[in-house]
Amino acid sequence: MSAWNIACIAGASLAWFIVGVVAGKQLPRASAGRGARKSKGKGKTPAKSRARSGSQIELYVGNLSYNIRTKDLQQAFEKFGKVASARIIQNKFNGKSKGFGFVEMADKAGSNAACKGLNGADLKGRKLVVNEARERSRDD
Repeated sequence: MSAWNIACIAGASLAWFIVGVVAGKQLPRASAGRGARKSKGKGKTPAKSRARSGSQIELYVGNLSYNIRTKDLQQAFEKFGKVASARIIQNKFNGKSKGFGFVEMADKAGSNAACKGLNGADLKGRKLVVNEARERSRDD
């Protein structure tokens, strides 16, 4: 492709961009490639879209130590009742902990006991924040 062809294509692209800005219209985004975001659609976030079985209660656990592991978190909560699952949220680029996670307890009594017993408790040098998880809003 010659330099003239490249200049013509670049000029035409710039012209359409200017027309779109002047008209106040939003230009369509690229649908693929590096940096393109996939549409999540409306409704719940992917982490919350999976159905909870039965009466399991999901708890938010904040202020976690960055070197805590899932099994450590699960063992801390098993003292208060049956733990259905435990997960620590990680940075998707480097895999390190973000300092918070979620624990699903099998019943309401166990989750209430865990909230009261572990909220403010020390785990690996950090005071935990434990409460019932809320649905994420679209604004978060």
